[in-house]
Amino acid sequence: MSLSTVTFFTPVLDGLQEVEQLLRHQADDDHPDLRAALEHLLSSGGKRIRPTLALLTGQMLGGPHDKLVTLAAAVELLHNATLVHDDLIDGALLRRGMPTLNTRWSPAATVLTGDFMFSHAARLAADTDNLPLIKHFAETLAVIVNGELTQLFSARGVVSQENYYQRIYAKTASLMEMTTRAAAMVSSVDSSVTETLRLYGYHLGMAFQIVDDILDFTGEQDEVGKPIGSDLRQGLVTLPTLYYIEDHPDQAEVKSLLAGEYDGRREHMESLVQSIRSSDAIRRSFEKAHDYVDQATEKLAGMPDGIEKQSLLDLTHYIVDRRL
Repeated sequence: MSLSTVTFFTPVLDGLQEVEQLLRHQADDDHPDLRAALEHLLSSGGKRIRPTLALLTGQMLGGPHDKLVTLAAAVELLHNATLVHDDLIDGALLRRGMPTLNTRWSPAATVLTGDFMFSHAARLAADTDNLPLIKHFAETLAVIVNGELTQLFSARGVVSQENYYQRIYAKTASLMEMTTRAAAMVSSVDSSVTETLRLYGYHLGMAFQIVDDILDFTGEQDEVGKPIGSDLRQGLVTLPTLYYIEDHPDQAEVKSLLAGEYDGRREHMESLVQSIRSSDAIRRSFEKAHDYVDQATEKLAGMPDGIEKQSLLDLTHYIVDRRL
């Protein structure tokens, strides 16, 4: 399923246009190079899943439009700020098929651009005038940064499902969880509804990252913009690899990986990537993503019926049906 065939954006198209305008206005009074960098980032083909999630959730609950737009912009700016720093840390040259910021600018300028985006995301969150929301926004940023630090210093080569799920929560699910929770908070609904939608965002985010990790193996290099199996090549063991290890513990390439030689024997690594790509581990990983999607869908069962709820259900299933 491609973005051109989905309809879950339809109820929030006007709101998304307002989000885009708000995002681009963040650098209006700043350095022209900074404005150019922000424009490059915002024009690089992002799906805008997170602001769509915020707007659909809030509209379903009857939340105030202006504050939902502000929240959606804050969430998207925070997300893009994390991508700027991620690409620099990983040395990535492409994202979504376009050159990353660090291919054009120095590391110092790239870091400062990410910092600028973090600060403006926080300012937008503050503009919602909702103190508990601002607190959750700050806590989520701390979770994301702590997850990046853990990945950088202690996660490489770790073969553990517990470590993996903690990592993808920090990387992806924490922000989606905060997005749906914050949209409910802006809408001033009962705390039980807010908690249910927090859990919806959590399960959705876990499914989203698992599918991303599957696509790292099943996509094509010219579409992904990086080598197939790039996470594994960098020593990050994701769910398809974990399942493959379970099924093939005595394979030479697996033993090499478990011995910490993932970076030392290129021929073993290439063989392992191709083996995982064509193995049952891919199906098992999709099944796990579907489990999370089923749990997310359950959380929407008691929500107000209407086009927004249906669009959230469509978005939820898109998460596991997408290819790139």
